[in-house]
Amino acid sequence: MSVRDLIPWGKSSNQAPTVYRNVEHNPVLSLHREVNRLFDDVFRGFDLPSTFGRLSGAGMWPNVEIAETDRDLRITAELPGLDEKDVEVLLEDGMLILRGEKKSETDDGDRYFSERFYGRFERRIAVGSEIDQDKVKGSFRNGILTVTLPKTETARSRTKRIAINGS
Repeated sequence: MSVRDLIPWGKSSNQAPTVYRNVEHNPVLSLHREVNRLFDDVFRGFDLPSTFGRLSGAGMWPNVEIAETDRDLRITAELPGLDEKDVEVLLEDGMLILRGEKKSETDDGDRYFSERFYGRFERRIAVGSEIDQDKVKGSFRNGILTVTLPKTETARSRTKRIAINGS
């Protein structure tokens, strides 16, 4: 196959270019998609956006929401399609670690196309060392994991509310 065979428009110079929209008939678009997937797989573990602008599948998965009050830190993670037994939650050196595995429901041979993520994942979230580890609680319901991390008494005493006066 020559390089000219990969060009998606007609080979005759007197015709208007014909661009194929169907990926099955266009090897350049198919190659582009596979190279994007390769880069996404390479950068998946770095928690960085991929070079093509999309967030890498596992690097930023699961999606989380973090809320903080004077008393605690609450982290909520979306884990659709997973059960409690598929997820492991650890607190280690000021980091909350969410890890697990999402398994495919179908055989790979039956799948024509998929944008869903399957496989092992790990997400590390810095929570600091001022957490009362004995009182940490976790709950899992309808694919939503909620971890409540109470702050230690010293962390609460360091917080000082500052009044803001309007002019």
